[in-house]
Amino acid sequence: MIEEQAGLLAGLTRQAEAQGADMVTLRALIEEASEKGAERALGALGLTDATARRDMDELRQLLQAWRDAKKSAAQAVVAWTMRILLALLVAGMAIKTGLLETVRG
Repeated sequence: MIEEQAGLLAGLTRQAEAQGADMVTLRALIEEASEKGAERALGALGLTDATARRDMDELRQLLQAWRDAKKSAAQAVVAWTMRILLALLVAGMAIKTGLLETVRG
């Protein structure tokens, strides 16, 4: 998508140059329009104030902590499931071999 847009922009720039536009002016215009568009997009997201960088860093840290917690929870569930299954297997083997009767009696 981005490559297509870059190709489109390059094509339009070549076309404008072929029609006599000054390349320095065109590039300055493109750069200015890009900056204004980025400022508008950041403004729409509420990221234009001085604390925006810190807010984004905190959000990244929070997201990483959430991912780590999910991973740890999943690992704990798998570990406990395996323990329960192994305990049931050992109990079943004890019942099947009569070891439980030997211990009782």
